Amino acid sequence: MNSSTPAANGNDSKKFKGDRPPCSPSRVLHLRKIPCDVTEAEVISLGLPFGKVTNLLMLKGKSQAFLEMASEEAAVTMVNYYTPVTPHLRSQPVYIQYSNHRELKTDNLPNQARAQAALQAVSAIQSGNLTLHGAPSNEVTILPGQSPVLRIIIENLFYPVTLEVLHQIFSKFGTVLKIITFTKNNQFQALLQYADPVNAHYAKMALDGQNIYNACCTLRIDFSKLTSLNVKYNNDKSRDFTRLDLPSGDGQPSLEPPMAAAFGAPGIISSPYAGAAGFAPAIGFPQATGLSVPAVPGALGPLALTSSAITGRMAIPGASGIPGNSVLLVTNLNPDLITPHGLFILFGVYGDVHRVKIMFNKKENALVQMADANQAQLAMNHLSGQRLYGKVLRATLSKHQTVQLPREGQEDQGLTKDFSNSPLHRFKKPGSKNFQNIFPPSATLHLSNIPPSVTMDDLKNLFTEAGCSVKAFKFFQKDRKMALIQLGSVEEAIQALIELHNHDLGENHHLRVSFSKSTI
Repeated sequence: MNSSTPAANGNDSKKFKGDRPPCSPSRVLHLRKIPCDVTEAEVISLGLPFGKVTNLLMLKGKSQAFLEMASEEAAVTMVNYYTPVTPHLRSQPVYIQYSNHRELKTDNLPNQARAQAALQAVSAIQSGNLTLHGAPSNEVTILPGQSPVLRIIIENLFYPVTLEVLHQIFSKFGTVLKIITFTKNNQFQALLQYADPVNAHYAKMALDGQNIYNACCTLRIDFSKLTSLNVKYNNDKSRDFTRLDLPSGDGQPSLEPPMAAAFGAPGIISSPYAGAAGFAPAIGFPQATGLSVPAVPGALGPLALTSSAITGRMAIPGASGIPGNSVLLVTNLNPDLITPHGLFILFGVYGDVHRVKIMFNKKENALVQMADANQAQLAMNHLSGQRLYGKVLRATLSKHQTVQLPREGQEDQGLTKDFSNSPLHRFKKPGSKNFQNIFPPSATLHLSNIPPSVTMDDLKNLFTEAGCSVKAFKFFQKDRKMALIQLGSVEEAIQALIELHNHDLGENHHLRVSFSKSTI
């Protein structure tokens, strides 16, 4: 069974990856860097969400293991999931790749009794006829039929909590398969399904009653009566992490194939993880105020979310580029049509833009500096992959910490602009209502600050003159200062927002434009 590769003992993952060409898919997976005290059940738990685990061989002296899945398809799904998001056992990163072996023959090998017992126990739990005594902790008895689905209610919702934030917090306690979020009785709620009821048990034990951010967003957690969730769409309201091919559902096309392979949707954690948007890795958060959970046996170490105390919003460490970086690199822009002001208005939908620099030598690239890392992440998640002026915009975290202003007398052609004192920032006030109205780009725009004298035709004409095709329009019944306008495409709406946000409608009223979650 031993691999003859020089670095197969897992001491040097970089060298290892280089030495050996990647194997073709196999239902047997080779795991490296496994902590020496890990149990068979913990290794098996990595494979469970993806299908039945049919065999296991632990090579403890080498910190390695081989895991056999029932089908190659399950193994491929598992490798695709864990490639961008390194799994952790006992807070240690574990590396997974296809093995050269096509199946595991372990019948005559010594020390296999424990692995076989663990496999039997797991399959018994999966078929629901075993009480888990002495699971990671001896006090826990998982009742037969206890659900792997948690119902989560968030009280004191002072800041928006996204599906990604929930995924990031709850992933600490095991693999999260599905999440559905909704508002009921004016409360933000979620249903979250784990691979295993044990994970749900620990998460509830550790997180119930905790605050996500300082002094707000309190988690109230119960077991759901549902034993499984049925997710139809992958978007910012619901997500099935085992099905990357689901449509987004709200009239938006599902992601292009390369993106679908690493599915991500709006939210705080996205594409910095080697293109695997949306899969929150098990990040070790620096200890900080906010949510700090005692280390629970079987949980992935202590969990704490850093929060910038001034605003209580979350700074997410661990992204590539620089952790907590607030500067975005925006590429594939249309150099003939893009301006610093246009980027300021567009990115300003998701946070306060302080500076913008369009590259002097490569005008399809720009740097956009946001007020904080959370806003940068939000803007990146919502805008990367959208079409603007005929090109698909890409946004990633930049290596730069700040955008430098040009020195005195330096030739810049007005490509670098400082907007830090702009009156157009939407999120200056902590707890501003605007935080609750952050939506992905959509063909329907929300208009506000409309003076009484401006009619429906005036507004329709304004958008038509800006080159849009107006599909529908309606004033809000209760408040004629606001309206919805539906345009021909999301791209048209993005361009209209750039052009017409803050447009002077007369009578000292400037039009405010944002994306709407509603359709007309």
